[in-house]
Order: sequence, then structure tokens, then C-alpha cells
Amino acid sequence: MLDQMEQTTGLNRKTLIRLMNGKVIRKPRSRQRGKTYGAEVDDALRVISETYDHICPERLTPNLAAMAKQLAAHGELQLCPSLLEELGRISVSTVRRRLSKIEWLELYRLPRRKSPKRPNPVTRNIPMKRIPWDEQEPGHFEVDLVHHCGHSASRDYVHTVQMIDVATGWSERVAVLGRSQRVMEDAFRRIPALAPLGAPRRAVERLPFLILEIHPDNGSEFFNHHLVRFWKDTVKGVQLSRSRPFHKNDNRFVEQKNSTLVRAYFGNERLDSVDQTLALNRLYDKMWVYYNLFQPVMRLSDKTVTSSSDQDRRVRRHYGPAKTPFQRLCATNAISEQERERLEHLRDQTNPRHLRREIYDLIDHLFSLPGAKPGKTENVLETLTIPIKV
Repeated sequence: MLDQMEQTTGLNRKTLIRLMNGKVIRKPRSRQRGKTYGAEVDDALRVISETYDHICPERLTPNLAAMAKQLAAHGELQLCPSLLEELGRISVSTVRRRLSKIEWLELYRLPRRKSPKRPNPVTRNIPMKRIPWDEQEPGHFEVDLVHHCGHSASRDYVHTVQMIDVATGWSERVAVLGRSQRVMEDAFRRIPALAPLGAPRRAVERLPFLILEIHPDNGSEFFNHHLVRFWKDTVKGVQLSRSRPFHKNDNRFVEQKNSTLVRAYFGNERLDSVDQTLALNRLYDKMWVYYNLFQPVMRLSDKTVTSSSDQDRRVRRHYGPAKTPFQRLCATNAISEQERERLEHLRDQTNPRHLRREIYDLIDHLFSLPGAKPGKTENVLETLTIPIKV
């Protein structure tokens, strides 16, 4: 190796050994190297960078010569062969360094104004939290809005307002056209079927237990002066909370039901007519009975955090037996005896198989309305040979 280094460098063998064993100390340069590019390159860089609207040096450098010829043809730049040659061989780092020294670079840049995100003053006094997964008291609802806009969010379209009780899995849904303050208030009046203003808080027709907490995301459709006043005046004592921005897992129960109880039925098709809104609400009335009285749901009962040998933390989740939301509700003291008997009578008088067929028939009817795309759902019951008793 030393022989080869001697032939390559021309240095003495002992000199090479000394240099390899010790640190190589470079002597400072006695005379600084002169500038490679003159002021005419800086002037050309200013003009070309402004023409390209001050793009990054990585995009600018390979196109300097081509743009210089284009500008020279229109009289915007004086170009000579030497300047053209320098613009063709200048490096990206040199362009970045020289452009950074131009103090007035941003004065002629087109404005890129971003509308400032002003904090919603309504949410200032509303706490951010996550409803605990082991909440045992019914009445703590996660709320979300599902958009049925298809591929375009223009004009008004149908939304689904969904509420999920964390303790029991009880679900409420209603379809609204648009998301103005009036329709959102009508939706919340329809979901718990609230009595008129001034009536007792317990005057509830559909929801069989009290609403203790409303927990949506930070959308302005939920948090505006009108809706906050609506909840404070109509149902006094309801706690308002909200999820943290950009933390969808704070509303994990309603996000899951958005997928299984809304998107699984209607996909991402656009719904934007009054007839579709009415048909969707008729469908949700059937789904209210089917999913709250007949469909069992799993509920997390325990979490165990384990650590392996490589310090990898794993969470083991244990689920209790599957029960319907109504069964979980009856196991608490949140429902009165009268409401329990009413829902038990409704459950006993309902044919769940026929109810499921009605749900699929309503879905087919929804997609057969003008403006909808038929054929997105298939009534699987039509393929059965077993007769269904009505």
C-alpha cells in the first residue's frame, strides 16, 4: 500500500507514515482566492430569479441559460458569450449563496397571503378533553358530521349528524340538507326529540335517557353562538366539551360508527336533494330500532400494557360479551321503568329480519331517486329462497 501511495503522491515513504500516524495540519491560505463570478452574474441572477418568481435554487440553476436567452431576445437582459458560459456552469450552492445576499429580493415577489386562522371565540371557554373509554354512566355523547358531497363540495348537500353514547353504544342519526344554524338546531331537536322551550328537561320522546355531555370536534357547525345558546337554554345542565385539534382519535367511537353505520351503506356518493334527505331520515328511523334494540356491540372492558425484552410496549385489549345498546342501558339506572317497558314492547313486536329487509329496500329507494346513482347497494335478501313472513 505504501509503494502505491509513493507512486501516486510522489512523497517519501517516511513522510507518508508520519502523515498516516498523525493529524494532517493544513496551513492557512496566504492569499484568498478571488471571485469566480463577477457583478454581471449577480445582475443576471436578480433578473432571472424575479422572472421565475423566486423559485428555489435547485429549480432555478438548471434553467439559467435558457431563461437568459429568452430574456435577451426580448431586451430584458444584456447577454454575452462569457456570461452565458458562466450561467451554464454555476453550481446550485453558489446560486443559493449569492441570492441570499440580495437584500431586496422579497420586495418584488408576488404576495402569497394566507388567510389567518383566527381562533373561534365560542370555543374559548369550552374544555378540550377525551371521554374515557371506561365511562360507565350513559349520556356522554360523541358527535360528528358526515358529508355526503361526493367529489364536489359545491352548493348545499346532505349531511348526517351522528351521536354515539360512549357507555352503551347507543346511536342516533339524522340527515340534514346543508349545515346552517337552523338545520343543525333542527337536527339536535330531532335526535333527542326535545320538547319546546320551557318544558321539563325529561320530556323526551325518542331518546330514553338524559343527555349529560355533548362532545363534537372543533367545527363551527357545532360551536357557534346560536347552537351554544340552544344547548344552554333548551337542555340546561348539558356539559359541552370538544376534542383536541388534529386528534381524530379523541372521537374514536363516533368515527368508527361513521364508517360502519353511514359510509358502509351509502359510500361516498353525493346526496343533495330534499327527497333524498327525507328518504334518508326514514331509513335512519328504521336503523334506530335495528341497531339499538337488536344489534349487539362489543365494548372494551380492560387494557393491559406489556413490555417485551426489546422494550417494545404493547397494549392488550380485552372485550366483554357482546350486548345490544338497549341491554347495556337496562343494566344501569339511567332508564326509567316506563321507558324500559316501552322499548321492550317495541322490541318484542318487531320482526328483526323483516326490519333488515325494510332497511335495504329504503336504501334501494334512496338511490333510485333523481340525482342519485342506482345500483350502489344490492338487496341480498332477494337471493334467498327462504320465505320471509311479514
